Amino acid sequence: MRSHFQGARVLVTGHTGFKGSWLALWLSTLGARVTGLSLAPPSEPNLFTRANVARDLVDHRGDICDAAALAKLVSEIQPDFVFHLAAQPLVRRSYDAPLETFASNVLGTASVLDALRGARRACVAVIVTSDKCYQPSGGEMRARSEGDPLGGDDPYSASKACAELVTAAYRRSYFELASPGERVRVATVRAGNVIGGGDWGDDRLVADIARALSAERAVALRNPGYVRPWQHVLDPLSGYLWLAARMARRDGLELCEGWNFGPRAESWRTVREVADAAVAAWGGGSVAQGTSDSHKPEMSLLTLDTGKAQRELGWAPVWAFERAVRETMDWYAAEHRGGDGRALCLSQIAAYEHDAAAAHAPWSER
Repeated sequence: MRSHFQGARVLVTGHTGFKGSWLALWLSTLGARVTGLSLAPPSEPNLFTRANVARDLVDHRGDICDAAALAKLVSEIQPDFVFHLAAQPLVRRSYDAPLETFASNVLGTASVLDALRGARRACVAVIVTSDKCYQPSGGEMRARSEGDPLGGDDPYSASKACAELVTAAYRRSYFELASPGERVRVATVRAGNVIGGGDWGDDRLVADIARALSAERAVALRNPGYVRPWQHVLDPLSGYLWLAARMARRDGLELCEGWNFGPRAESWRTVREVADAAVAAWGGGSVAQGTSDSHKPEMSLLTLDTGKAQRELGWAPVWAFERAVRETMDWYAAEHRGGDGRALCLSQIAAYEHDAAAAHAPWSER
Protein backbone atom coordinates (compact mmCIF):
# COMPACT_ATOMS: atom_id res chain seq x y z
CA MET A 1 0.00 0.00 0.00
CA ARG A 2 3.00 2.28 0.29
CA SER A 3 2.63 3.76 -3.18
CA HIS A 4 -0.92 4.90 -2.43
CA PHE A 5 0.03 6.99 0.61
CA GLN A 6 3.61 8.07 -0.11
CA GLY A 7 3.60 11.90 0.11
CA ALA A 8 -0.20 12.08 0.48
CA ARG A 9 -1.79 14.65 2.79
CA VAL A 10 -3.83 12.73 5.36
CA LEU A 11 -6.12 14.02 8.11
CA VAL A 12 -6.79 11.64 11.01
CA THR A 13 -9.40 12.69 13.55
CA GLY A 14 -9.13 11.01 16.93
CA HIS A 15 -5.40 10.45 16.46
CA THR A 16 -4.71 10.54 20.22
CA GLY A 17 -6.95 7.52 20.82
CA PHE A 18 -5.93 3.87 20.73
CA LYS A 19 -6.89 3.04 17.13
CA GLY A 20 -6.00 6.54 15.94
CA SER A 21 -2.48 6.29 17.36
CA TRP A 22 -1.84 2.95 15.64
CA LEU A 23 -3.25 4.32 12.37
CA ALA A 24 -1.19 7.52 12.50
CA LEU A 25 1.98 5.52 13.12
CA TRP A 26 1.24 3.14 10.25
CA LEU A 27 0.46 5.99 7.85
CA SER A 28 3.74 7.63 8.78
CA THR A 29 5.67 4.44 7.98
CA LEU A 30 3.92 4.46 4.59
CA GLY A 31 5.30 7.94 3.88
CA ALA A 32 2.10 9.94 4.39
CA ARG A 33 2.10 13.54 5.62
CA VAL A 34 -0.25 13.18 8.57
CA THR A 35 -2.20 15.86 10.39
CA GLY A 36 -4.15 14.88 13.49
CA LEU A 37 -7.15 16.57 15.10
CA SER A 38 -8.32 15.34 18.48
CA LEU A 39 -8.98 16.11 22.09
CA ALA A 40 -6.30 15.25 24.65
CA PRO A 41 -5.44 11.54 25.01
CA PRO A 42 -8.33 9.74 26.70
CA SER A 43 -6.40 8.08 29.52
CA GLU A 44 -3.18 8.09 31.49
CA PRO A 45 -1.11 6.26 30.50
CA ASN A 46 -1.97 6.32 26.79
CA LEU A 47 -0.52 4.99 23.54
CA PHE A 48 -0.23 8.42 21.92
CA THR A 49 2.31 9.50 24.52
CA ARG A 50 4.03 6.16 25.10
CA ALA A 51 4.62 5.66 21.36
CA ASN A 52 5.56 9.32 20.73
CA VAL A 53 3.04 9.51 17.91
CA ALA A 54 3.32 13.32 17.80
CA ARG A 55 6.86 12.93 16.43
CA ASP A 56 5.51 11.96 13.00
CA LEU A 57 2.62 14.36 12.46
CA VAL A 58 1.18 17.83 12.85
CA ASP A 59 -0.71 17.63 16.14
CA HIS A 60 -3.87 19.76 16.44
CA ARG A 61 -6.08 19.71 19.53
CA GLY A 62 -9.73 20.58 19.19
CA ASP A 63 -13.32 19.39 19.23
CA ILE A 64 -14.68 18.01 15.96
CA CYS A 65 -18.03 19.57 16.87
CA ASP A 66 -16.42 23.01 16.40
CA ALA A 67 -17.51 23.19 12.77
CA ALA A 68 -15.85 26.52 11.99
CA ALA A 69 -12.43 25.49 13.33
CA LEU A 70 -12.67 22.13 11.58
CA ALA A 71 -13.57 23.73 8.26
CA LYS A 72 -10.62 26.11 8.60
CA LEU A 73 -8.22 23.22 9.27
CA VAL A 74 -9.51 21.19 6.31
CA SER A 75 -9.15 24.25 4.08
CA GLU A 76 -5.55 24.68 5.20
CA ILE A 77 -4.57 21.03 4.88
CA GLN A 78 -6.36 20.25 1.60
CA PRO A 79 -6.26 16.54 2.47
CA ASP A 80 -6.07 13.74 -0.07
CA PHE A 81 -7.38 11.27 2.51
CA VAL A 82 -9.43 11.64 5.69
CA PHE A 83 -9.82 8.95 8.33
CA HIS A 84 -12.48 9.97 10.84
CA LEU A 85 -12.05 8.07 14.12
CA ALA A 86 -12.86 10.77 16.71
CA ALA A 87 -15.77 9.57 18.85
CA GLN A 88 -17.11 8.74 22.28
CA PRO A 89 -16.22 5.04 21.97
CA LEU A 90 -17.74 3.31 25.01
CA VAL A 91 -21.16 1.66 25.25
CA ARG A 92 -21.33 1.82 29.03
CA ARG A 93 -20.27 5.47 29.17
CA SER A 94 -23.02 6.33 26.70
CA TYR A 95 -25.61 5.46 29.36
CA ASP A 96 -24.11 8.06 31.69
CA ALA A 97 -23.32 10.67 29.03
CA PRO A 98 -25.88 10.35 26.21
CA LEU A 99 -25.66 13.98 25.07
CA GLU A 100 -21.87 13.83 24.85
CA THR A 101 -22.18 10.57 22.91
CA PHE A 102 -24.68 11.87 20.38
CA ALA A 103 -22.83 15.17 20.00
CA SER A 104 -19.47 13.55 19.34
CA ASN A 105 -20.62 10.62 17.25
CA VAL A 106 -23.39 12.25 15.21
CA LEU A 107 -22.77 16.00 15.12
CA GLY A 108 -19.03 15.40 14.99
CA THR A 109 -19.40 13.19 11.94
CA ALA A 110 -21.64 15.77 10.28
CA SER A 111 -19.05 18.47 11.01
CA VAL A 112 -16.32 16.45 9.30
CA LEU A 113 -18.49 15.81 6.25
CA ASP A 114 -19.59 19.42 6.05
CA ALA A 115 -16.00 20.64 6.23
CA LEU A 116 -15.19 18.40 3.26
CA ARG A 117 -18.25 19.70 1.43
CA GLY A 118 -17.13 23.27 2.03
CA ALA A 119 -13.56 22.62 0.89
CA ARG A 120 -14.83 21.91 -2.64
CA ARG A 121 -11.92 19.60 -3.36
CA ALA A 122 -11.82 15.94 -4.34
CA CYS A 123 -10.59 13.56 -1.63
CA VAL A 124 -11.26 10.15 -0.09
CA ALA A 125 -12.90 9.90 3.34
CA VAL A 126 -13.27 6.81 5.52
CA ILE A 127 -15.77 7.27 8.35
CA VAL A 128 -15.25 4.78 11.17
CA THR A 129 -18.46 3.71 12.92
CA SER A 130 -18.92 0.38 14.73
CA ASP A 131 -20.20 -3.18 14.47
CA LYS A 132 -22.83 -2.03 16.99
CA CYS A 133 -24.53 0.17 14.36
CA TYR A 134 -26.76 -2.76 13.37
CA GLN A 135 -30.27 -3.22 14.71
CA PRO A 136 -30.19 -5.84 17.51
CA SER A 137 -31.15 -9.23 16.15
CA GLY A 138 -33.45 -10.30 18.97
CA GLY A 139 -31.46 -13.44 19.66
CA GLU A 140 -31.01 -14.46 16.02
CA MET A 141 -27.71 -16.37 15.68
CA ARG A 142 -26.42 -14.73 12.51
CA ALA A 143 -23.46 -12.54 11.61
CA ARG A 144 -24.42 -9.01 10.59
CA SER A 145 -23.85 -8.06 6.93
CA GLU A 146 -23.75 -4.63 5.32
CA GLY A 147 -27.35 -4.81 4.07
CA ASP A 148 -28.85 -5.44 7.50
CA PRO A 149 -30.98 -2.73 9.15
CA LEU A 150 -29.23 -0.08 11.21
CA GLY A 151 -30.29 0.70 14.76
CA GLY A 152 -29.41 0.52 18.42
CA ASP A 153 -31.04 0.16 21.81
CA ASP A 154 -28.39 2.09 23.75
CA PRO A 155 -27.11 5.65 23.10
CA TYR A 156 -23.74 4.48 21.75
CA SER A 157 -25.15 1.99 19.24
CA ALA A 158 -27.87 4.41 18.14
CA SER A 159 -25.30 7.17 17.68
CA LYS A 160 -23.23 4.96 15.39
CA ALA A 161 -26.30 4.04 13.35
CA CYS A 162 -27.05 7.76 13.07
CA ALA A 163 -23.48 8.42 11.89
CA GLU A 164 -24.06 5.90 9.12
CA LEU A 165 -27.26 7.68 8.07
CA VAL A 166 -25.64 11.12 8.21
CA THR A 167 -22.80 9.90 6.00
CA ALA A 168 -25.20 8.39 3.47
CA ALA A 169 -27.21 11.63 3.38
CA TYR A 170 -24.12 13.75 2.66
CA ARG A 171 -22.97 11.32 0.00
CA ARG A 172 -26.29 11.35 -1.84
CA SER A 173 -27.19 15.01 -1.31
CA TYR A 174 -23.81 16.58 -2.03
CA PHE A 175 -20.87 14.39 -2.96
CA GLU A 176 -22.49 12.29 -5.68
CA LEU A 177 -23.75 15.48 -7.35
CA ALA A 178 -20.42 17.35 -7.24
CA SER A 179 -18.15 17.79 -10.24
CA PRO A 180 -15.22 15.34 -10.44
CA GLY A 181 -12.78 17.97 -9.15
CA GLU A 182 -14.89 18.54 -6.03
CA ARG A 183 -16.25 15.06 -5.41
CA VAL A 184 -15.59 13.52 -2.01
CA ARG A 185 -15.53 9.74 -2.14
CA VAL A 186 -16.81 8.62 1.25
CA ALA A 187 -17.38 5.20 2.80
CA THR A 188 -18.19 3.92 6.28
CA VAL A 189 -16.35 1.07 7.99
CA ARG A 190 -17.51 -1.21 10.80
CA ALA A 191 -15.14 -3.38 12.82
CA GLY A 192 -15.46 -5.80 15.69
CA ASN A 193 -13.83 -5.60 19.11
CA VAL A 194 -10.18 -4.70 18.55
CA ILE A 195 -7.31 -5.60 20.84
CA GLY A 196 -3.69 -4.54 20.80
CA GLY A 197 -0.93 -3.04 22.86
CA GLY A 198 -1.37 0.42 24.32
CA ASP A 199 -5.09 0.41 25.07
CA TRP A 200 -5.46 1.76 28.61
CA GLY A 201 -9.00 3.07 28.25
CA ASP A 202 -11.57 2.66 30.99
CA ASP A 203 -14.01 -0.21 30.64
CA ARG A 204 -11.93 -2.00 28.00
CA LEU A 205 -11.45 -5.74 28.43
CA VAL A 206 -7.81 -6.12 27.42
CA ALA A 207 -6.83 -2.92 29.20
CA ASP A 208 -8.47 -4.27 32.37
CA ILE A 209 -6.67 -7.59 31.90
CA ALA A 210 -3.27 -5.91 31.40
CA ARG A 211 -3.76 -3.70 34.46
CA ALA A 212 -4.72 -6.68 36.61
CA LEU A 213 -1.85 -8.88 35.46
CA SER A 214 0.68 -6.08 35.85
CA ALA A 215 -0.52 -5.57 39.44
CA GLU A 216 -0.60 -9.34 40.08
CA ARG A 217 -4.36 -9.24 40.70
CA ALA A 218 -7.03 -11.66 39.47
CA VAL A 219 -8.71 -10.60 36.23
CA ALA A 220 -12.36 -9.78 37.05
CA LEU A 221 -14.92 -10.36 34.27
CA ARG A 222 -18.42 -8.84 34.21
CA ASN A 223 -19.90 -10.80 31.30
CA PRO A 224 -17.71 -13.84 30.63
CA GLY A 225 -20.21 -15.47 28.24
CA TYR A 226 -20.54 -12.55 25.81
CA VAL A 227 -19.34 -13.37 22.29
CA ARG A 228 -17.53 -10.82 20.14
CA PRO A 229 -15.49 -10.90 16.90
CA TRP A 230 -12.05 -10.23 18.45
CA GLN A 231 -9.25 -9.02 16.19
CA HIS A 232 -5.88 -7.32 16.46
CA VAL A 233 -6.13 -3.60 15.79
CA LEU A 234 -3.88 -3.88 12.72
CA ASP A 235 -6.39 -6.14 10.93
CA PRO A 236 -9.25 -3.61 10.60
CA LEU A 237 -6.77 -0.77 10.05
CA SER A 238 -5.37 -2.68 7.08
CA GLY A 239 -8.92 -2.80 5.73
CA TYR A 240 -9.44 0.93 6.22
CA LEU A 241 -6.18 1.71 4.45
CA TRP A 242 -6.81 -0.65 1.55
CA LEU A 243 -10.38 0.58 1.08
CA ALA A 244 -9.13 4.19 0.96
CA ALA A 245 -6.45 3.27 -1.55
CA ARG A 246 -8.96 1.48 -3.75
CA MET A 247 -11.44 4.37 -3.51
CA ALA A 248 -8.77 6.73 -4.83
CA ARG A 249 -8.56 4.77 -8.07
CA ARG A 250 -10.45 5.71 -11.20
CA ASP A 251 -13.10 3.06 -10.51
CA GLY A 252 -13.31 3.85 -6.79
CA LEU A 253 -16.72 5.53 -6.89
CA GLU A 254 -18.45 2.16 -6.77
CA LEU A 255 -16.88 1.48 -3.36
CA CYS A 256 -18.51 4.44 -1.62
CA GLU A 257 -20.74 2.51 0.79
CA GLY A 258 -20.57 0.59 4.06
CA TRP A 259 -17.99 -2.14 4.77
CA ASN A 260 -17.42 -4.71 7.52
CA PHE A 261 -13.85 -5.54 8.55
CA GLY A 262 -13.82 -8.36 11.06
CA PRO A 263 -11.99 -11.59 11.84
CA ARG A 264 -12.73 -15.08 10.62
CA ALA A 265 -15.34 -17.09 12.48
CA GLU A 266 -12.72 -18.90 14.57
CA SER A 267 -12.05 -15.58 16.31
CA TRP A 268 -15.64 -15.22 17.51
CA ARG A 269 -14.86 -15.93 21.16
CA THR A 270 -16.33 -15.33 24.57
CA VAL A 271 -14.94 -12.78 26.99
CA ARG A 272 -13.77 -15.66 29.18
CA GLU A 273 -11.83 -17.21 26.30
CA VAL A 274 -10.07 -13.91 25.68
CA ALA A 275 -9.14 -13.61 29.34
CA ASP A 276 -7.87 -17.19 29.53
CA ALA A 277 -5.79 -16.75 26.37
CA ALA A 278 -4.36 -13.47 27.68
CA VAL A 279 -3.37 -15.04 31.00
CA ALA A 280 -1.70 -17.93 29.16
CA ALA A 281 0.19 -15.53 26.90
CA TRP A 282 1.28 -13.48 29.92
CA GLY A 283 2.62 -16.60 31.57
CA GLY A 284 0.55 -16.58 34.75
CA GLY A 285 -2.39 -15.07 36.56
CA SER A 286 -5.99 -15.96 37.35
CA VAL A 287 -9.51 -15.08 36.22
CA ALA A 288 -12.50 -14.41 38.47
CA GLN A 289 -16.13 -13.43 38.03
CA GLY A 290 -16.64 -9.69 38.52
CA THR A 291 -19.74 -7.57 39.10
CA SER A 292 -22.11 -7.13 36.15
CA ASP A 293 -24.04 -3.90 35.63
CA SER A 294 -27.31 -5.48 34.55
CA HIS A 295 -28.95 -2.07 34.19
CA LYS A 296 -26.47 -1.25 31.41
CA PRO A 297 -27.03 -4.17 29.04
CA GLU A 298 -25.10 -4.95 25.88
CA MET A 299 -25.84 -7.53 23.20
CA SER A 300 -24.54 -10.92 24.37
CA LEU A 301 -23.80 -12.06 20.80
CA LEU A 302 -22.42 -9.79 18.10
CA THR A 303 -20.56 -11.00 15.01
CA LEU A 304 -19.80 -9.64 11.55
CA ASP A 305 -20.02 -11.08 8.04
CA THR A 306 -16.96 -9.83 6.12
CA GLY A 307 -17.61 -11.70 2.89
CA LYS A 308 -18.20 -8.50 0.93
CA ALA A 309 -14.75 -7.08 1.76
CA GLN A 310 -13.11 -10.38 0.90
CA ARG A 311 -14.96 -10.73 -2.42
CA GLU A 312 -14.91 -7.14 -3.66
CA LEU A 313 -11.72 -5.73 -2.14
CA GLY A 314 -9.57 -8.83 -1.91
CA TRP A 315 -9.05 -8.03 1.77
CA ALA A 316 -8.66 -10.69 4.45
CA PRO A 317 -7.59 -10.66 8.10
CA VAL A 318 -4.04 -11.82 8.74
CA TRP A 319 -3.62 -12.56 12.45
CA ALA A 320 -5.89 -15.26 13.90
CA PHE A 321 -7.20 -15.13 17.46
CA GLU A 322 -4.25 -16.78 19.23
CA ARG A 323 -1.72 -14.63 17.37
CA ALA A 324 -3.70 -11.46 18.05
CA VAL A 325 -3.82 -12.18 21.79
CA ARG A 326 -0.15 -13.16 21.91
CA GLU A 327 1.03 -10.01 20.12
CA THR A 328 -1.17 -7.91 22.38
CA MET A 329 0.08 -9.41 25.63
CA ASP A 330 3.69 -9.43 24.40
CA TRP A 331 3.34 -5.68 23.87
CA TYR A 332 2.01 -5.07 27.38
CA ALA A 333 4.58 -7.37 29.00
CA ALA A 334 7.48 -5.71 27.16
CA GLU A 335 6.21 -2.22 27.96
CA HIS A 336 5.71 -3.24 31.60
CA ARG A 337 9.38 -4.26 31.71
CA GLY A 338 10.41 -0.83 30.44
CA GLY A 339 10.28 -1.41 26.68
CA ASP A 340 9.83 1.51 24.30
CA GLY A 341 6.17 1.76 23.19
CA ARG A 342 7.04 3.29 19.85
CA ALA A 343 9.57 0.62 18.96
CA LEU A 344 7.11 -2.08 20.01
CA CYS A 345 4.39 -0.66 17.73
CA LEU A 346 6.70 -0.24 14.75
CA SER A 347 8.04 -3.76 15.20
CA GLN A 348 4.52 -5.22 15.20
CA ILE A 349 3.49 -3.17 12.16
CA ALA A 350 6.53 -4.54 10.30
CA ALA A 351 5.73 -8.08 11.44
CA TYR A 352 2.11 -7.72 10.33
CA GLU A 353 3.15 -6.44 6.88
CA HIS A 354 5.59 -9.35 6.55
CA ASP A 355 2.93 -11.89 7.49
CA ALA A 356 0.42 -10.32 5.10
CA ALA A 357 2.88 -10.59 2.22
CA ALA A 358 3.79 -14.17 3.20
CA ALA A 359 0.10 -15.09 3.20
CA HIS A 360 -0.27 -13.46 -0.24
CA ALA A 361 -2.91 -11.07 1.04
CA PRO A 362 -3.84 -9.24 -2.19
CA TRP A 363 -3.97 -5.79 -0.60
CA SER A 364 -0.44 -6.12 0.77
CA GLU A 365 1.14 -6.41 -2.67
CA ARG A 366 -0.43 -3.59 -4.65
